[in-house]
Amino acid sequence: MDKLPKVAMPLVILFIVLIVFVSKSTLTIGSGRAGVLYKTFGNGVVTDEPPLGEGFHVIAPWNKVFIYEVRQQEVFEKMQVLSSNGLEIKLDASAWFEPKYEFLGKLHQEKGEAYVQRVLLPTIRSAARSVVGRYTPEQLYSSKRDAIQAEIFEETKKIVDGQYIQLNEVLVRDVTLPATIKTAIESKLKQEQESLEYEFKLITASKEAERQIIEAKGKADANRILSASLTDKILQDKGIEATIKLSESPNSKVIVIGSGDSGMPIILGNN
Repeated sequence: MDKLPKVAMPLVILFIVLIVFVSKSTLTIGSGRAGVLYKTFGNGVVTDEPPLGEGFHVIAPWNKVFIYEVRQQEVFEKMQVLSSNGLEIKLDASAWFEPKYEFLGKLHQEKGEAYVQRVLLPTIRSAARSVVGRYTPEQLYSSKRDAIQAEIFEETKKIVDGQYIQLNEVLVRDVTLPATIKTAIESKLKQEQESLEYEFKLITASKEAERQIIEAKGKADANRILSASLTDKILQDKGIEATIKLSESPNSKVIVIGSGDSGMPIILGNN
């Protein structure tokens, strides 16, 4: 440095200052993110202008930019809540959410970067306790999971909408009951299933019996109608037709004409 010309020294210092200034004055915001500008010598957080979007930006070196992820995110939460009869239930849930882009400055100013821990998670816990407390363990285990999920979503959304957070979905991933309660419920459900199967068998058997009765009645009616329509003359004619067909058969036989009841032929075969 001592060997540099006296004129070059200020240029070197100016170049270094320029590099520092440029490095402090430029910013690149990545995909799915946005920046909240903080003006040190202004009014602080900028809330009346859109956030800084993706890409390259030039800012005053004395200002700051706070980066937020603005695409959909997921947060998981494990909770212990009470059912309507006071039993402890373990609930695993997750939420899909994103900050409201146009209110990102307000979110930063009022809630801060830890808004998920300060606002979203406490609201989900509160809603889950309120909703689960309306149901019995049996309802939680079997038929009401979709309803519980929808109710938790609605109650959470009502609160966080005013906190600059957009809630997209709440998913109840697992409901864990005490082992004894779970066993009792499964046993009851099994008994109900067996009862339904037995009832189905009884109904099937009853319908089959009814079908057989109807079929037998139909046959009886047909026989009764047939018997009523048969006269001695018709029977004799039928007998004569049968005799003629048998006489034409190549098998050996002896036919005694007029020797049977009502004058019908008697047919004597080989056997």
